[in-house]
Amino acid sequence: MTDARIWGLIIGMGLITYALRLSMIVLLGRVEVPPVVLRGLRYVPAAVFSALVAPAVVRPEGPVWTSAANPYLLAGTLAAAIAWRSKSMVLTILLGMAALWLLR
Repeated sequence: MTDARIWGLIIGMGLITYALRLSMIVLLGRVEVPPVVLRGLRYVPAAVFSALVAPAVVRPEGPVWTSAANPYLLAGTLAAAIAWRSKSMVLTILLGMAALWLLR
């Protein structure tokens, strides 16, 4: 694959992504969104974050590793508990990373 083709694909994908996002902004500006949809959209960030973090926690090196010897799983569980109790993102990140560093 040539450099020009790679750059063309990158630019094309960027334009498609921009067009999709812009179309939703324009559409939602003209349409009344039902309250049930708005309530459901509140959970999208948590769902996306979970989908990104969960594989890194239970599959840090390839195969699924759910034993108590998995430092990523232990640190992630601790970080989840800290986030739940403190509601502080900075404290969660600091203590979760410190736990991972100590466990590794």
